[in-house]
Amino acid sequence: MLSWISLNMTPGVGPRAATKLLERFGSADAVFHARRHELEQLRLKPETIESILKNEFSDKAAHELDEVKRLGGDVLILDDGSYPLLLREIDDPPPVLYVKGDWQACFDQPCVGVIGSRMCSTYGENASEMLSRDLASRGLTVVSGLARGIDAAAHRGAIHGKGRTVAVMGTGIDNVYPRENNGLVREILAKGGCLVTQFPLGTPPLKDNFPYRNRIISGLSHGVLIVEASERSGSLITARLASEQNREVMAVPGNITSGNSFGTNYLIKSGAKLVQQWQDVVAELPSQIAASILPPKVEEERPENQAGQPDLAPADLTDNERTVWSLLKPDEATHIDILLEASGLSFGDLNAALVSLDIRDLIRVLPGKNYARRM
Repeated sequence: MLSWISLNMTPGVGPRAATKLLERFGSADAVFHARRHELEQLRLKPETIESILKNEFSDKAAHELDEVKRLGGDVLILDDGSYPLLLREIDDPPPVLYVKGDWQACFDQPCVGVIGSRMCSTYGENASEMLSRDLASRGLTVVSGLARGIDAAAHRGAIHGKGRTVAVMGTGIDNVYPRENNGLVREILAKGGCLVTQFPLGTPPLKDNFPYRNRIISGLSHGVLIVEASERSGSLITARLASEQNREVMAVPGNITSGNSFGTNYLIKSGAKLVQQWQDVVAELPSQIAASILPPKVEEERPENQAGQPDLAPADLTDNERTVWSLLKPDEATHIDILLEASGLSFGDLNAALVSLDIRDLIRVLPGKNYARRM
């Protein structure tokens, strides 16, 4: 275990270099007993060779393992039976994974990646949350990258669906990024999800880290769903990685006039599966998984509200809360002035209803005194 952690901490040893070393020497222990000329044959950087020869990180590796345990985490290594099987299949898998939470239960379920733009629209955020909720509620683990926007909505949706979600990090497991997601991380762990990263403790959110994070998202998943992505979105990189890893690539279509929809619409034109509902995702998974979930149960037809949407409101809403709920849409913001006029409520009653719905996490409060219902 310690030799694996030490190898993972060695400068210049990423997944590709680690694969070359392990193929050549057979184990992490053997790497640190290699001779200089053997290492030079692999064309490693001089500073990397010196670090391996001196085994510079052996003491730090022991401290690292102790600290991970103190934080309630675990370390999984590539030759361990606990290492995720799907991730092991990809080219150059990370030799070490730091995990925290109920990772065994998360990896025991089929995994689906749900990712997208940080600067997302209300439509995209609601679509991510709705699809993730529906997938998680049917026994699929939702994997995403803990970023703002679509990723955070995917994690929340899985939690709302009373399912499991995996947050793959581009930092050390002790360094939540962005910091605003600290509360979300606590909720992920409390609801049976887990955190995963290949980076040692204390690793900051460096730009070069996130392509590695994206490889893990697609590597852990049977398929990857992109909800919103601009022309230069990192989500398109993840889609390419997923394709290279023989994973299914799926995308939610978007408004053709929206920059956030360029990437997803392009993927669909290029052959990605168009997704409108959770059944579209499940149908693309391996046949034995799809067969265990499909066909879905036939649900009773639900009455539509004033916005033309199925009325999913809880039965215990007050009359005022139900009136406001019926006026809101999941994919469009509604200004408070419109709600005031359409509802016929006084400003005080309207505000009280909005606050109550927000506290119960049934609506989203948007900038400029706008509101939308959660799907």
